[in-house]
Amino acid sequence: MIKTAHEIELMAESGRLLASVFSYLDTLGLLGMSTLQVNELVDNFIVRELKARPASKGQYGYAYALNSSRNQVVCHGVPSAVDILQSGDLVNFDITLEKNGYIADSSKTYLIGSVSAEVEKLARVTYEALWKGIDVVRPGARLGEIGYAIEQYARVHGYSVVREYCGHGIGKQMHEPPEVLHWGKAKSGLTLREGMVFTIEPMINQGLPGVRTLRDGWTVVTRDGQLSAQFEHTVAVTAEGVRVLTLRPEEQQRVEANQA
Repeated sequence: MIKTAHEIELMAESGRLLASVFSYLDTLGLLGMSTLQVNELVDNFIVRELKARPASKGQYGYAYALNSSRNQVVCHGVPSAVDILQSGDLVNFDITLEKNGYIADSSKTYLIGSVSAEVEKLARVTYEALWKGIDVVRPGARLGEIGYAIEQYARVHGYSVVREYCGHGIGKQMHEPPEVLHWGKAKSGLTLREGMVFTIEPMINQGLPGVRTLRDGWTVVTRDGQLSAQFEHTVAVTAEGVRVLTLRPEEQQRVEANQA
């Protein structure tokens, strides 16, 4: 569970490379593309350009380099040639990358074309909820405080938090202890220690929190058919507080402002 300083640096390299995958995605004209096309581009970029491995490919029998979760899909959406990104959509791309034996995990929700104010708000609040959780992380804090901060922020804005899925420890394996719930009670749960590395990845629903899994055994959707959004980062607990290992370039200023 506890990573050495050397292991965290190796994970930070995986995280840096993964952040560059999202920078690459940012340059693509996603409108009109199929999620399978996006998967193939990401797969090639990771393997050929970054000389790394898409860690989800082959994990638990999964065949793709990413999950593509569009609109009412909460998580684990499977890329498809007939799943075409259309104006007004939101879509989450969840990507894992392994380099030098260590895995980083991150996701970002993209707004496609011209979206409604409701769609924009859901994505914005979900992103801020992620950072509410990240801001809690420091030695001596409790895991429950992360979930509490996320859930309270979502509720204030009229949204619900999916409870069936959670963040997780990560390292040489994609899923390690502990489980990181996105709901909970303050001053509860495991005490955070320097050297812990885990993901925070809240899934926020526009409607009720209930979900169901489709017949493909992977795709999880909202029970009420309303929209869902997600953002994710891999973080390490440091002596000073928290280090976001998958930090993207456009987020650097945010972190520096928090540290000032």
